[in-house]
Amino acid sequence: ETISVPLTEVVEPVDYEEYVSSHPPGAEPGPLRQLLEFPSDDLELLLQERECATIEPPVPEEDVQHKYLLGDKLSRKYQRYSTTQTPHNSERQREKQKGLVKQTFELDEATIDRQDEQDDSKRHSVSLDDTPRGSWASSIFDLKNSTPDALLPSVLERTAAEDMDRRNAENRQQGRHADLLGLYPAPDEDEAIERCAIPEVPKEHSGQRIMVKCLSLKFEIEIEPIFGTLALYDVREKKKISEDFHFDLNSDQMKSLLRPHSPHVAISTLARSAIFSITYPSPDIFLVIKLEKVLQQGDIGECCEPYMVMKESDSTKHKEKLEKLRAQAEQMCTRLGRFRMPFAWTAIHLLNIVSSVGGLDRSDSDSDTERKGTWNERKKKGFERMSVGEDMCNFTNFRPATLTVTNFFKQEGDRLSDEDLYKFLADMRRPSSVLRRLRPVTAQLKIDISPAPEAPHYCLSPELLHVKPYPDPRVRPTKEVLEFPARYVYTPHTTYRNLLYVYPQSVNFSSRQGSVRNIAVKVQFMAGEDPSQAMPVIFGKSSCAEFYKEAYTQVIYHNKSPEFYEEVKMKIPANLTDNHHLLFTFYHISCQTKQNTPLETPVGYTWIPLMQHGRLRTGSFSLPVSVDKPPPSYSVLTPDVQLPGMKWVDNHKGVFNVEVKAASSVHTQDPHLDKFFTLVYVLEEYSFPYRLKDVIITEANVEAELKASMAALKGALLDTCVRFLHQLMSKLILLIVHPPVIAGQIVNLGRAAFEAMALLVNQIHKNLEGNQDHHGRNNLLSSYIHYCFHLPTTEPVSPPYATLSRATARPTSLLLSRSKSISNSNPDLASTPATPDEEVQRIIGSKGIDRSHSWVNSAYAPGGSRAVLRRNPNSSCELKQVPVKPYTLMSLPTLLHEELALQWVVSTSTVREASLQQAWFFFQLMVKSMSHHLFLSSRLDMPRRQRFPDRFVDDIAALVCAISADIASRYHKDVELVERLNSSLAFFLNDLLSLLDRGFVFNLVRSYYKQVHINKLHTAQNPNSLTALRMDFIRIVCSHEHYVTLNLPCATLSPPASPSPSTSSTTSQSSAFSCHVQDQGVVSMFELSVPFRQQHFLSGLLLAELSLILEPDGEGVFFLHKKAISALHSLLCSHDADPRYTDPQVRSHIAQLYLPLIPIVMETLGQLYDFTDPSPQRVRHASVLVDDNDPDNGTISQSVAMAIAGSPLPHSKANHFTLPSVAGRQCSTLSAECSRTLLVCFLWVLKNADAGLLERWISDLSVPQINRLLDLLHLCLSCFEYKGKKALQRINSLTFKKSQDMKARLEEAILGTIGARQEMVRRCRGTTERSPYGGQENVRWRKNVTHWRQNADRVDKSEVEQESVVDGNLATEAALIALDTLEVIVKTVVMSELKESVLVGVLRVLLHSMAGNQSALFLQHCFSTQRALVYKFPEMLFEEDTELCADLCLRLLRHCSSSVSSIRSHASSSLYLLMRQNFEIGNNFARVKMQVTMSLSSLVGTSMKFNEEHLRRSLKTILTYAEDDLELRDSPFPEQVQDLVFNLHMILTDTVKMKEHQQDPEMLIDLMYRIAKGYQNSPDLRLTWLQNMAGKHSERGNHAEAAHCLVHSAALVAEYLSMLEDCRYLPIGCVSFQSISSNVLEESAVSDDILSPEEEGICSGKYFSESGLVGLLEQAAASFNMAAMYEAINEVYKILCPIHEANRDFKKLASVHGKLQDAFNKVYNQRMFGTYFRVGLYGCRFGDLDEQEFVYKEPSITKLAEISHRLEEFYSERFGDDVVVIIKDSNPVDKNKLDPNKAYLQITYVEPFFDTYELKERITYFDKNYNLRTFMYCTPFTLDGRAHGDLHEQYKRKTILTTSHAFPYIKTRINVIHKEEIVLMPMEVAIEDMQKKTQELAFATHQDPADPKMLQMVLQGCVGTTVNQGPLEVAQVFLSEIPEDPKLFRHHNKLRLCFKDFSKRCEDALRKNKSLIGPDQKEYHRELERNYTKLREALFPLINRKIPQLYRPLPLPTTPTQR
Repeated sequence: ETISVPLTEVVEPVDYEEYVSSHPPGAEPGPLRQLLEFPSDDLELLLQERECATIEPPVPEEDVQHKYLLGDKLSRKYQRYSTTQTPHNSERQREKQKGLVKQTFELDEATIDRQDEQDDSKRHSVSLDDTPRGSWASSIFDLKNSTPDALLPSVLERTAAEDMDRRNAENRQQGRHADLLGLYPAPDEDEAIERCAIPEVPKEHSGQRIMVKCLSLKFEIEIEPIFGTLALYDVREKKKISEDFHFDLNSDQMKSLLRPHSPHVAISTLARSAIFSITYPSPDIFLVIKLEKVLQQGDIGECCEPYMVMKESDSTKHKEKLEKLRAQAEQMCTRLGRFRMPFAWTAIHLLNIVSSVGGLDRSDSDSDTERKGTWNERKKKGFERMSVGEDMCNFTNFRPATLTVTNFFKQEGDRLSDEDLYKFLADMRRPSSVLRRLRPVTAQLKIDISPAPEAPHYCLSPELLHVKPYPDPRVRPTKEVLEFPARYVYTPHTTYRNLLYVYPQSVNFSSRQGSVRNIAVKVQFMAGEDPSQAMPVIFGKSSCAEFYKEAYTQVIYHNKSPEFYEEVKMKIPANLTDNHHLLFTFYHISCQTKQNTPLETPVGYTWIPLMQHGRLRTGSFSLPVSVDKPPPSYSVLTPDVQLPGMKWVDNHKGVFNVEVKAASSVHTQDPHLDKFFTLVYVLEEYSFPYRLKDVIITEANVEAELKASMAALKGALLDTCVRFLHQLMSKLILLIVHPPVIAGQIVNLGRAAFEAMALLVNQIHKNLEGNQDHHGRNNLLSSYIHYCFHLPTTEPVSPPYATLSRATARPTSLLLSRSKSISNSNPDLASTPATPDEEVQRIIGSKGIDRSHSWVNSAYAPGGSRAVLRRNPNSSCELKQVPVKPYTLMSLPTLLHEELALQWVVSTSTVREASLQQAWFFFQLMVKSMSHHLFLSSRLDMPRRQRFPDRFVDDIAALVCAISADIASRYHKDVELVERLNSSLAFFLNDLLSLLDRGFVFNLVRSYYKQVHINKLHTAQNPNSLTALRMDFIRIVCSHEHYVTLNLPCATLSPPASPSPSTSSTTSQSSAFSCHVQDQGVVSMFELSVPFRQQHFLSGLLLAELSLILEPDGEGVFFLHKKAISALHSLLCSHDADPRYTDPQVRSHIAQLYLPLIPIVMETLGQLYDFTDPSPQRVRHASVLVDDNDPDNGTISQSVAMAIAGSPLPHSKANHFTLPSVAGRQCSTLSAECSRTLLVCFLWVLKNADAGLLERWISDLSVPQINRLLDLLHLCLSCFEYKGKKALQRINSLTFKKSQDMKARLEEAILGTIGARQEMVRRCRGTTERSPYGGQENVRWRKNVTHWRQNADRVDKSEVEQESVVDGNLATEAALIALDTLEVIVKTVVMSELKESVLVGVLRVLLHSMAGNQSALFLQHCFSTQRALVYKFPEMLFEEDTELCADLCLRLLRHCSSSVSSIRSHASSSLYLLMRQNFEIGNNFARVKMQVTMSLSSLVGTSMKFNEEHLRRSLKTILTYAEDDLELRDSPFPEQVQDLVFNLHMILTDTVKMKEHQQDPEMLIDLMYRIAKGYQNSPDLRLTWLQNMAGKHSERGNHAEAAHCLVHSAALVAEYLSMLEDCRYLPIGCVSFQSISSNVLEESAVSDDILSPEEEGICSGKYFSESGLVGLLEQAAASFNMAAMYEAINEVYKILCPIHEANRDFKKLASVHGKLQDAFNKVYNQRMFGTYFRVGLYGCRFGDLDEQEFVYKEPSITKLAEISHRLEEFYSERFGDDVVVIIKDSNPVDKNKLDPNKAYLQITYVEPFFDTYELKERITYFDKNYNLRTFMYCTPFTLDGRAHGDLHEQYKRKTILTTSHAFPYIKTRINVIHKEEIVLMPMEVAIEDMQKKTQELAFATHQDPADPKMLQMVLQGCVGTTVNQGPLEVAQVFLSEIPEDPKLFRHHNKLRLCFKDFSKRCEDALRKNKSLIGPDQKEYHRELERNYTKLREALFPLINRKIPQLYRPLPLPTTPTQR
């Protein structure tokens, strides 16, 4: 019985070694073979020689073996396949994606087409036939003449379903993209915790490099040679930061003067350009130029005089003087040519060069542009910049500059020291420089300063070695100038360097008697005391030999205590003895040529012994000077010792100051290090007793001294420790590995060495924090382990001590052959030219080759006394006894890894802490040591169990256990440390998997898990961070290059004896199918069952971790989701990218390791981000962004789609089977990005898994589970749908900003969830900026930013192009995988009973895939599958639910209109077969016919990018199929097809016009209206078009019109329902709707000859039912509500209520009455309905709209200017700007006066017009704005043609218009069908005006509540005296006389009565006003009353005059104008 183990615990892994040995791989070496075991060449030894920068080796001749080799590197040959070394980054992805085939997408094609079309459409004319359809004939003619697309072969053949499936499957597999993940964005590099960069090869340090070229030096006079020196000085640090560079720019003539003194000129001394390195750029660096000349009589001032006085221009004047000077110079050169004197100097401030060059606006970009100007002018410019910080000083990229230095300062003999120089330089920077006042030496020095090139040619190193590349040794070289960095530089030495610099500073001979005035100091490097032992090691300066035995300082004329600035550079031998010393000899130089005076007289001697107690002596010395030659053997002592019989200058006082500096990789110059190295040397040489400064080292005290010196190492300067890091480490390791034997006792120094190492490593880390990778590993240390560490050999070192202090005695060694078989019996190898690689030899350890090249001296020669590590212990060498020196008594070696493990396990307190802090270092050291040991001892071929002793294995287990416990116990205290420790441990185990017993390592993993696991979590404060640590750990372990092999992918799971209770819910639901016993195994392969987790140990762990993190109720925080999913993604990417796993068979075995992922993802379905939800509030992940308002997107708007076939399209997520979502589950919803990645991994498993296995597994699933799987596929299709190029461009511009937001969001998320671990924020992304200061600080974030930045700038075409290619391929591949899976599901379902529901699900997913943007390639396969499905299960479409058939028709039709011909071919063949099948089932295909017709209508009605030309071709293709189909030729089928196609074509033609008018809303609606009218006989389609119109109106906010469309729809339905049955409570057709709108009657069924409703396929839409009717009415009510027409709602509900009552649906009734209450309450709100305008269109441009008049309904408060502007703009765009003319008046238009080429618009505001009788009915505001058919506008005119005139000549025309339908209607403009005009005479106009005024008064008076302001305004207008054309004037014009024309008597009388009424109203108004006013307005009121009285008096006579004739009985005249 196997017991189930919960996922939270780790199962016991399979014993790996046991398993592998008991399951030997099969004989055949197929691709699967490599999955079974690690390859035999897994570890390989690579020889890597250090790249030598110079052509000659840098080691001294006497020490050839000191060849710096990197030695060998043991490497894991296949590690390059693992993500530790080759991460998946976007660059690598892009490389792989280069050759992708571009998929064809209609989406992209359509965009191109549309742009062309838009340009054409603007110029189209507008024409509308009277009939909504063109003639049948012309339409059919078009169709017959169009060409069909290619017919698909074999579509009409009948094949067996199996064959069809097989053929489809084969086709689907062709041209598939093998690696799915290569198409998906690379995994987030921030998550790649396993990424482990290979450290840089250790190399010499170099700073920012600048190149200085000296071009020319010219003085006003040329009389003698001048020599120059360059050097850099840092004023702030008061330090010379480079050695001197000497140059000579003299003419050949001048040089020839000195020829006798230097006959041999070495080419190396002719350099004129130098490369300076600057490690610490600062604004305080100066380039100082010093000039010297040959010594001559006279002090510096005198010698400079001629240069300052004489000008080149006056040369003729001074001819004689010049001649004299020249002769003098020549004489001096001959005599004193060896000596120099100071002459002049100047300095260049580098910051000015660097900063101004960048900013100089040069007219040309030529780098040689010269910059002149005296130093002072330059200086002025520079001062503003002086405060600049160091950040400005970038010496790596500035524009090269050529400077001309014109002013030099003459040197002053008493101010030559460096101290003085710093003062001068500081002074130079001040504006009031002292130097400025000095008289300059004028000259012209031209120099070039530029950034140094990467690899300059012809370069010499500071040792004068040729630096590569050096193509030709004869070319004048450039010198690299050695830098003396201003501050410490932490870089280990990697090349040999041993230079000594001597700086004589000053000498004081003022107390020395005799002639000592012109003093020169001669410096020599002596190997002994004999003068012949002076060594030629002093470097020459310029134009001279390369090396000299002596050097002289400059001479200062007549100065007894001169200062010097000389630098003497020497190349000293590697092995110094006590005899080596520096000898200084002082001479007096006589300048005058007197008889018998020698040129030089020695006047003093002193010396410095260089070695003392094994240490090089450097530093500043103040030495006494001896008058006489020193006595023999002086050199051992220092001059400070008072020797008997010696005479000293000034009483043995220190009169000579000198400084000695060394730049050496041999001498540490640190007392602590020196002591340690010396003691080790003493031990190795066994040279007791040894004198060490104050102690004598003997055998007795050496151990204590050595331990003390190790402990004291921490006192050493860090800078020096780092410089000698490699040697230091090697010696410590040597002491661990070979404990010395002292006096016959083994002394174990392991502990002390381990401590010293731990502390050293820790110190380096702490102090050099900037220099680390993201795992916190110091780069110096990791490169040491990677390149320099090797197991020490045991060979002794016999050369003199110095080499050891250098710790580099590396003897020549053997070539190590790759095959690991090394001959060990060939002594000749020793002398053959072998790779001098002592490291390899250390590993082999069997052949020490000693310096003398003789085997005899080595106890390690084969058969020597110490031949311990010989590879062939049985070799029968006799032991030759060789005289062996005593120092070989080193003990037997212990193994480094064993000793390290032991020391670590037993270490305590500080040492343990130090070793934990830097655990990685010791882990890596152990691994390196173990692997070397395996090679060394030929154990690689042994079984892994026997490779290492048990004791060591136990130590490792103890160590891992202890460290895991540390992690578990400290993770919330020392976040930083624990993270590092955790990953170091993981890397260690990863490494062990290549070396140790793998089962043992798995158990180590398990023991780690036990420590860091859930049991701890009850007490843990923060379980998430533990989970994060575990995730990182498992991710690193899994990144092993043989991860697949480690999981035993080929192992068949041994089925447990009884089915194990499953941990996932998969089998807990009873299976719907019969359960085959043998498939129990399959089930456990798809679950995280115990056998699965045992055998696939690592992948089991990873998946279990993922599964737990994704648990819906788990605490899976955002960053954990991301971690887990990213780990999985990264692994799958590795498999995809791995060349070893390309074989599909191998892939399917790898996929087995991930099968449980399928059920895991199915479980998380509810948590995944919903990609199908189009609602904008879910912000999509960048790559899924789609602008929902983009017209190119929605294929069909939701509401219309509903209308089409009465089917809820699977547009809303078809999640038919999702479980009811549990409340509170939102917390763990996955982000879009995580969901997308998880889904792509899921698809990867489906793609690569074995189809047979999948099939067996699916056949065991229950229906709900299969449906779940289908939902998942549905989601995948939406998730990876192609977005198109446009979307990509849009996204790219958004991305950068998003990335910034994401960062912020992420930090919040993490802070929010992690609370206690604020620290974690810094590293949530898997790594940190660990350093508190610069260095790599922000590298992590910065990388992101640059990564995103690329996006931001990237809207460049080719990038987007490439991206869309990749995106298209990904979409295609993802969809094809889904399709494959659907096929597998169909296969398994065919056998079972319950297939129906599943098949419907499959079809839904298929339809969903057709609905998206798919590539042509996918669609072809998709259609094939769809055809097969319909072929196999026709009843599913034709007998069940109509919905599927409708959807399918719609999808197929949509693709029939595709712009891609192959898609059309497939879609039309599918459509044809669909008809054919429908026909074959029932001998007619009414259902398909109906659905297709409806689909077409809705398609053309809504899709913007619909192309009728394409569809026409598809229709033609279908016709062609019908004609070619032989089987059905004699049936009625072809004819029916033809009918259908023609009918479709007609609809099409109609809709073409619609397309033209897409931009003209009124026209568009008119067209839709006509098309709908054309469908009067086909109710379903009319309904569809009414719906389309409703949709369009809603979009534009015309809710009243939308409501009317819905009312019409409802009336239409009601008509048909009443025809079907007589139902008391239903409306009796249209009549019932009259109360809502008088227009509805047009929906009444014309007659019964229209197909009776019973016929199949007619009125089958879901709206033709009671519930459909109710739905339409509900919608109508809602629209009326939005339109604020609340009264109409009541009418709608009057029809609805009886239906609800009949159904006893009280809930609905309650809601209806609730809505009514709301509506009635809102009636009193202030409402505004439409505004109406008459629009007349004139001109043939308007086509059939010419001379048409319409009434337009515009939104309320539209001003005339607005509509006029809108129409003018619209038509101008259509016809062109100069064509459209707006007629500004409302007069009748005379067509003949218009320009035929223009389009005229006349727009007039109109008001609804009601007859008096109508007004009785229309009482409310609503009544006056609803059901309007008559409108009126007035036009004023006078008889002579003006619009306005005086009162008595002002006429007015009233125009009354009647429209064909009442507003509101189903469209917003209605034709005017009747027009009538009424003309008013002037008096009638006056009457109307007076009536209006009177009405206004009455209104203002009786207003309630009263409005005093309004009242006063009206009153003022009536009684104010000044009113122009006011009442009084009207009365005076019309009433003063009785008219002559009797026809006007009536009007006169009417006007008189009006005035009477008016006067009365004024009085009422005044009375009212009096009651309203306050005291402040009394006066104003009185004024009004006075005015009124005047007015009344004036009017009185006029009002009271009656026309007598009217009061006689006269016959009444009839006036035709009266109405």
